[in-house]
Amino acid sequence: MALYAAARRAAASSAPLLRAAASGAPRGAALLRPLAAAVARPQPRAMPFSSAPATKPTSDAELLSVIDSEIKYAKDCDDHDRVEQIPENFPFKIIDEKGMNAITLTRTYQNEQIEVQVHMPSLVSGEEPDHDKDGEGGQDGAEGDSNQEDEGEKPPQSSIPLTVTVSKGDGPTLEFTCTAYPDEVIIDSLSVTQRSGEIEEDLIAYEGPDFNDLDENLQKAFHKYLELRGISPMTTNFLHEYMINKDSREYLLWLVKLKEFFKQ
Repeated sequence: MALYAAARRAAASSAPLLRAAASGAPRGAALLRPLAAAVARPQPRAMPFSSAPATKPTSDAELLSVIDSEIKYAKDCDDHDRVEQIPENFPFKIIDEKGMNAITLTRTYQNEQIEVQVHMPSLVSGEEPDHDKDGEGGQDGAEGDSNQEDEGEKPPQSSIPLTVTVSKGDGPTLEFTCTAYPDEVIIDSLSVTQRSGEIEEDLIAYEGPDFNDLDENLQKAFHKYLELRGISPMTTNFLHEYMINKDSREYLLWLVKLKEFFKQ
C-alpha cells in the first residue's frame, strides 16, 4: 500500500504537466510563475512607527493578483468546461463529486456488484528502468547510450490508478489494484477481503503471492476476468480523457477557493 500511496502522490504532482500535454501550453512555466514573481519582487519596507489604520496586507493583494492571473490562464488554456461524450456502450454509471480527486464507477454484472475507484492521472516517461541497463559495458554500453537517446525522444504517456472491487452478496470480495495505460491495463495486486461485520477478520491473512509471480496462464485469466466486467482498453482510454478534464476543472475550482479565502 505504501507504493500505491506513492503512486497517488506522483499522480497529484504530475497532473499539471498532463494538462500541459493536453493543451499544448507550457504548464510548468505557468506553475512556477507565482514562485518566480514572489522571489523577484522587492519586499516592502517595514514602517514600525506608522499610526495608519490596519488594512489588508500588501502581500495578500499581490497574491490575489497572481491568483487572478492563474485563474485567467486556466480558463483560457484548460479544458475545464468540456463536456465528455460518454460512449454508447460504456458499461458503468459514473459518480463524480465536485471537489474530489477520484470518481466512482458502478455496475451490476450477472449477480456481481462491481465498483471502480478511478484516481487522477499521472505522467510516465518512456524511459526503461535503470536495472535493465546494469552490467552493460563496452559495445553493449555504447549501444545502451544510443538506446537511451532514442528512448529520450519517446513522448510521455499518462496512467491512471484503478481500484476494482467485485462482490457477491455477503460473501468475500475481490479487490484488484490496477494501473491503466493507453490501450493497456496492468494488474498490480489482488487481495480477498471479508465484508465488515463478519466473524472473520476484515482482511484474510494470506493475500496470495505477488501478482507477477502467478502462473502466466492465471495472470491472463484474471485479465480476461476484468475485461468481461468492463475493465477494458476502451473503458480506460475514455477514463484517461475524462480524468484529464476533471483535473482541469478541479484545479480551477481550487484556485477560486484560494481567491475567496484571500478576499476575506
